Amino acid sequence: MEDCFFVSDLHGKTDRYEKLFDRIIHDSPRLVLFGGDLLPHAMRKNPQEEFTNGYLREHFLRLKREMGPAYPQVAIILGNDDPGAEEENFLRLEGEGLCRYLHLRSIKFGGFTFYGYSFIPPSPFRYKDWERYDVSRFVDPGCIPPDEGIRTIDPGCDIEYTTMQQELQDLTAGRDLRRSVFLFHSPPYKTFLDRAALDGMSFDHVPLDVHVGSIAIMRLIEERQPWLTLHGHIHESSRLTGHWRQCFGLTHAYNAAHDGPELSLVTFDLDSPEKAHRLLL
Repeated sequence: MEDCFFVSDLHGKTDRYEKLFDRIIHDSPRLVLFGGDLLPHAMRKNPQEEFTNGYLREHFLRLKREMGPAYPQVAIILGNDDPGAEEENFLRLEGEGLCRYLHLRSIKFGGFTFYGYSFIPPSPFRYKDWERYDVSRFVDPGCIPPDEGIRTIDPGCDIEYTTMQQELQDLTAGRDLRRSVFLFHSPPYKTFLDRAALDGMSFDHVPLDVHVGSIAIMRLIEERQPWLTLHGHIHESSRLTGHWRQCFGLTHAYNAAHDGPELSLVTFDLDSPEKAHRLLL
């Protein structure tokens, strides 16, 4: 039975959330995972805070009332379009027993250890709460370094010398990852899951790389072979490659991001990740 749900990149679109909540009530999954970029874009004052403390909180409370003991474990990370300042609101939801906030943390569930990590490599976007240098201080042409741009919170580290690779090593130091699940926002580099629509584009006459995922995440997968990794961020990758999933040795990886109007819902069984399905609702 597929008793785990994974979604990502809902961007505050309530029609997608409504479909998800209806499906949760209907199917009663044990676990629901949110892979970042959950909130609306900043089109008015504090839209994200209103969405988190209003819409999401009310709907999680409704689910908990209606489902009772069947209310699932809910684990959440944020993405590069979500303000870092919203962390405190999700921690409040955690304090109410509505979800677990997983960024740079781990939890046990169903015999597996789940890790969360929100950061992406340098991008062309100006919001930098959830960006890090990847494995070095290299920045792709057209991208803005993580120590520039706009932030809503203090990064809490020396951005100039902090990499995704080092943070992932610190998060997993000494851990056997064979029974682990990673909730990432970024996909791994040069895969079916990180293919962007940058064909034929260049910056200052330098061709742009059509693969925009993380080398650090790819290295962790190749070297440590976690059981399952979950990704989002690149909406068009599945359409461009024809693949929403990929295997890397023993590791299964899914991307739930989607560039169509539907809700992209990945359903899976932790013990049989090869049997997962993606539903467009």
